[in-house]
Order: sequence, then structure tokens, then C-alpha cells
Amino acid sequence: MDLKSKIILIYGPTASGKSKFAIKLAKKINGEIVNADSMQVYKELKILSARPFQKDYDKIRHHLYGFQSVKRKFSTGDWLKLVKQKIKDIKKRKKTPILVGGTGLYFKSLTEGLVDIPNIPIKFREKIRSLHKKLGSKKFFLKLSQLDLLAKNNLNPSDTQRVIRAYEVKTYTKRSIFDWFKNTHSDFKKKDFYKIYIDYPRAELIKRITARSEIMIKNGALLEVKKFLGLKVPKSRTAYKAIGINEINSYLNKKIQKSEVIEKISIKTRQYAKRQTTWGRGNMLDWNKIRSDGLNKFLKKI
Repeated sequence: MDLKSKIILIYGPTASGKSKFAIKLAKKINGEIVNADSMQVYKELKILSARPFQKDYDKIRHHLYGFQSVKRKFSTGDWLKLVKQKIKDIKKRKKTPILVGGTGLYFKSLTEGLVDIPNIPIKFREKIRSLHKKLGSKKFFLKLSQLDLLAKNNLNPSDTQRVIRAYEVKTYTKRSIFDWFKNTHSDFKKKDFYKIYIDYPRAELIKRITARSEIMIKNGALLEVKKFLGLKVPKSRTAYKAIGINEINSYLNKKIQKSEVIEKISIKTRQYAKRQTTWGRGNMLDWNKIRSDGLNKFLKKI
């Protein structure tokens, strides 16, 4: 299997071992790793985002990790612009770019292009989210279906994030988000990519998530969040969505016990992993699905 000429994409739910697998793969095919995780771009969130360790950087060259301030806005478009240049630079050095992460929208923007939808004001978006909370998922999707037939036929009602986004776009721009999609394209061809989706058994993944939550606390997540809160980051910033910030903040304010922090972080992370899996099933049908216990076998074939 010749992967050296490809742009390799590795996606999977959180705690599925993506980073370790990427390092092993990079060693075999002379590759360099590029971050495709929206939280691992932030320099102040090393522990909570489960960013690779220094020993990993020493083994293989890594890009776009921990370079962005949590105070600044950083969009999918910003990432796409940077990653396209990184891919070119890595290719020039006769290396293989290996993109690894759990942010589905990052991968989608690279492989399909980024929709050039006008910026929707935060107050307008918050209004839509309030409506979703008020109506509930089923009634909200029914309301969207009445407004946008394309969204009704192309979206899974349980994919909350995309459903809300479709509603925002339709009501603000008066055009379906799928009409906007028609005008997008990638800078790359389909044959340029080799896409790997890591499929991890749910029960095993839950155990790994719980163990990682405990390790994060031991490794200094409490102090990391304390420093983050001291920066007075606007709550509208993406970094505030990092799992663990609200939970640890509650502990620091003596609202919950330390044991509850680990439990709450584990639950939130499991929910996030489920959303990532839902995204993968709906958007990554053409990816090469590899079970976690088959990763080493895959490496041996190369």
C-alpha cells in the first residue's frame, strides 16, 4: 500500500488513540503530523485538550498545535487557510502530511471546501439556540422542515449542531445551507486523500475516557482552568467550549466535590464522543473504517 503520495486524514472519537496511531504511521512513511482538532490549537489548554506531549514532538514533527491564544477568534476558515499551506510545505520537503483530529468540520472543509456563508450575528444565533431549547429537538426539526425542504431531506434530526446551523442560515440568509454548499469546492482532488476513520467499541472507549479524565486531574487540569479563568476570556470564544472548564470552575467555587469533577467530565466527554461518532456516520461514508484492534495490522501492511 503506497500512502506516501497521499494526504492522510485520521478521524475518530476522542480517546480513541488517534495521536499514537498517527505517530506510528508517520514513522513508517516519513510523515509529519498536522492538527485537525479545534481545541488543540489553543496554547493555554494543553491538558484539557489532551494535546500530544513533548516526547511526541521529539519523535515526529507536529504542526498547528498550541499556537493560538484562547482570547482570539479562530474559525474553521482560519484553520483551512493555515492547513493548506502546511500541506504544501510538507510536500515540498518530500514528506507525507498526516492530519489527525476529531473536528469533523475541519476535515469536511478540506475535502469539500468551505461554505462562504455571511457571518451571522451572535445575538441572532443565541436567539435560535434559545428557540431550540424551548421547543426541543423534535419540534425544532419539524419547524425547520417547514422552512427548508432541503434540510429536511438531508439532515438527521438527532444531529443537533447541524440542525441548528441550518435553521440559522435559512432564517438569516433566506437561502438553504445546502444551496450555499453547491458553490463550494476543495483545492484538492478526491484521489489526493487517504481517509482513515478509527472505529472504537463503545464500552472500551468509555473506560478510556474515564481513565483519561482521572489522569487530566492528576496532571494539573485544575491549575490550567484556574489560569484560563484568570484570563477573562469572553464566553463567546470557542475555547470556552472545552470540556472541563465549567466542571472545574464549579469545583473551584466549591459547588461540587473533586470526585464529581471527574464524573462530570467523563460524562460530557462520552457525550462528545457520541456526537463525533454520529458525525462520522453521517459525513464519512467514503472513509476507510478501521477497528481499533486492527490498527497494528494495518500498519504491518504498509
